Amino acid sequence: MFEHSLEERCHEFAKRVRKFCRSSKMDVANFEDIKQLVRASGSVRANYIEANENVGKEDLKYRIKICRKEAKESMHFLGLVETFGNKGLENERTILIDEAKSAKKNFFNHAVEHRSE
Repeated sequence: MFEHSLEERCHEFAKRVRKFCRSSKMDVANFEDIKQLVRASGSVRANYIEANENVGKEDLKYRIKICRKEAKESMHFLGLVETFGNKGLENERTILIDEAKSAKKNFFNHAVEHRSE
């Protein structure tokens, strides 16, 4: 199913984000932030898949930059979701933010590798 280990990590990240979101209490603010979070977390892998379609080097660089942007956006919205003191959700959020940071770093390194091409 996965061509690259990073693709699998992105898929698992998006699934964990969805589980986190389903466990979160919904109020007006969380509803809006969670909508954005779900979109951004899923877009990381979607853009990585498109980056690996070998359309061209410029498209690859562009898609990798978008992956990095979506990972940063995921971190942003993870920080905004209110956990209302739920320690389990707070711990999961910390893990998810760390995973998004790792993805952002991986995509940055990927972009640097292809910058010289």
